[in-house]
Amino acid sequence: MTTPVNTAPTHTNRLPEGKMPQLRVMPAPHDANVYGDVFGGWIMAQVDIAGSLPATRRANGRVATIAVNSFLFKNPVFVGDLLSFYADIVKVGNTSITVYVEVYAERNRLQANIVKVTEATLTYVATGEDRKPRQLPPLESLISHQ
Repeated sequence: MTTPVNTAPTHTNRLPEGKMPQLRVMPAPHDANVYGDVFGGWIMAQVDIAGSLPATRRANGRVATIAVNSFLFKNPVFVGDLLSFYADIVKVGNTSITVYVEVYAERNRLQANIVKVTEATLTYVATGEDRKPRQLPPLESLISHQ
């Protein structure tokens, strides 16, 4: 008997339960080539924005992208797909925050046809007004201000 390789389907027919997307956007014709396939660079920019949102909250201020640790395009994205970007902090250092981002497409504006199209891991660094790295605030200080 062999152990199966990761066979998790990319066609899920539902968005992640119990999670709110950080960003939802629909690519337009100017975001794609002449065949209607959305440019990978456009998707990467949206992933960076989505990942920066929880990083900015955790840093309680400005962050800068310092690394794209991994980026996998699992399925194509087309003009008219409604994209949902989910982002979770997976690691926190002294000045850095690593975020995992998953992207799902609702094809043809039908919730019945949902496909995982991209996943990525990015690292951000908290920066001050001088744009130099700064220490992350302790979690306790963030909680007490809410």
